[in-house]
Amino acid sequence: MFSIFRHKKQFFTEEDTRLIVKAIRHAEQRTSGEVRVFVESKCSWVDAIDRAAEIFFGLQMDKTENRNATLVYVAIKDRQLAVFGDEGIHKKVGTEYWNKIVSEMLLSFNQHDYAKGIADCVIQIGDALTTHFPFDRDTDKNELPDEIVFGR
Repeated sequence: MFSIFRHKKQFFTEEDTRLIVKAIRHAEQRTSGEVRVFVESKCSWVDAIDRAAEIFFGLQMDKTENRNATLVYVAIKDRQLAVFGDEGIHKKVGTEYWNKIVSEMLLSFNQHDYAKGIADCVIQIGDALTTHFPFDRDTDKNELPDEIVFGR
């Protein structure tokens, strides 16, 4: 669909990548919600939240059964980031929650610890998803891939 989603760039070490993917899997083990991470170099000529929304819908994350998917978006070189939650989770946590976890992620980013900032953010999202969409072993399935998606 979108060729930019297939391009892989080395933004992280293997250890950093494992840390982020482990956080995604840990978060999703406790909830029916889904978390994805999208990383690219630049977010030119558009607001980070608008870019996150574009990617969210491009990756068809709005197709989850409970509309409870969340995208963590990071543009490394442009130093922009956003968290975009689908309507199911957004109705439960609200804008203030998203702003809070973005602020906390920025604290790690300011120390140049991008992988830890992303992983911690994913864990916090997982906690919120677990509260509002707990895991049910009889009905839940992993609806979206867990790996990091790399853009341009």
